[in-house]
Amino acid sequence: MHDSAAARGEPPPLAAHTDFRKLWWGWSISAFGSLVTRTALPWAAILTLGARPLQLGLFAALEAAPALAVGALAGVWVDRLRRRPLMIAADLARAALLGSIPLAAVLGRLTMVHLYAVAFLSGALALLFDVAHAAFLPGLVRRTELVEANGRLAASAAVAEVGAFGLAGWLVQWFSAPWALLLDALSFVASAGFLGVIRGPEPPPREPGAQAGLWREAAEGWRALRAMPVLRAALGAEVAFALSLGIGSSAYMLFVTRGLGLGTGALGLLFAFGGACSWLGARAAARAARRFGIGRALVAGLVTSGIARFATPLAHPPAGFAAALLGLQQAGDGAASLYLVNLASLVQTRTPAELRGRVGAAMRVTATLATMVGALAGGWVGERVGLRAALALGAGTAVLGGLWLAGTTSGWARTAGDSDVA
Repeated sequence: MHDSAAARGEPPPLAAHTDFRKLWWGWSISAFGSLVTRTALPWAAILTLGARPLQLGLFAALEAAPALAVGALAGVWVDRLRRRPLMIAADLARAALLGSIPLAAVLGRLTMVHLYAVAFLSGALALLFDVAHAAFLPGLVRRTELVEANGRLAASAAVAEVGAFGLAGWLVQWFSAPWALLLDALSFVASAGFLGVIRGPEPPPREPGAQAGLWREAAEGWRALRAMPVLRAALGAEVAFALSLGIGSSAYMLFVTRGLGLGTGALGLLFAFGGACSWLGARAAARAARRFGIGRALVAGLVTSGIARFATPLAHPPAGFAAALLGLQQAGDGAASLYLVNLASLVQTRTPAELRGRVGAAMRVTATLATMVGALAGGWVGERVGLRAALALGAGTAVLGGLWLAGTTSGWARTAGDSDVA
């Protein structure tokens, strides 16, 4: 089957697709490294430089800042340049940035400003890598294999989520935070190595128009999102999902630690369970899209994940009962993965190849803004009404977003169809 496909000039089946496996390995290692960075970098500030709470708060702000500062322009670069070399360059640049931290520590020159710069630049490079990766994948695999391919990548990210946070703590304990980041830097070198041995040809990038400017080109991503019913529906669903996460995140940790009195060990086990459920949802995404259609799979994933999150505000002591309800909420991560995998596949399939970078970046920037608005709204509700109310509002926003999406799918599914996506 592999040989006959090659003879016809077609890509091999996904299970036998050598270049996809290389991309998969590169993505998995890069995702693992990104999660270790997110954990170990603040610890470098705490353990090495004695950072204060306000300084740690700046790290959280710097996680969102790259999407707002350079997100739209990243999409333009992805559409103007070849995507695989761009991903390799992003990996190697992240390796160099992280490698500068132990070097500065050895020389006695490590400062908070240095760590802030690494946090911001690493975040910007991670965004550039993710946008380029999402735009590169549809040119590597068949259209009908996109959901399965995205599912495998999301499953790897779920596995990385389970292992990276715990491993980061041991790496810091064994080697100190700066040297743990050096090991993290090597993971990005390995990712670049896998990407470097992909042999499939990449279509040449488009030539920018004579009157094109960076910001004018970036705006084309938002225009495409507004103009196409499928992409407009996807953007609306993603805004609702991001709002719900932002609202819930502002109250979740305070509620489970102060309101329920759960320790970090129990929470770690619950988060690991959520990661395992995310893996199952990602692996089931292609099967759900084939059986029910991608529109119904999107709606089911978004609504189910929202309903599961209502379990959190219903939780109360004793600890066993609270943990059981929080476990039910974490099980909803599987439905969220099913939604996210199918959403990514739908956007990749319906977006013209020359716009994939800009549309992906526009989605990312809009979702980031929605998350920030949700976090502020959730914080206000949490203080004025209560943490349970904020958590319920976050869950309800996801459910309402799914119901709204259900009302739009009949229109765009008839005009676009979804049977060729999965």
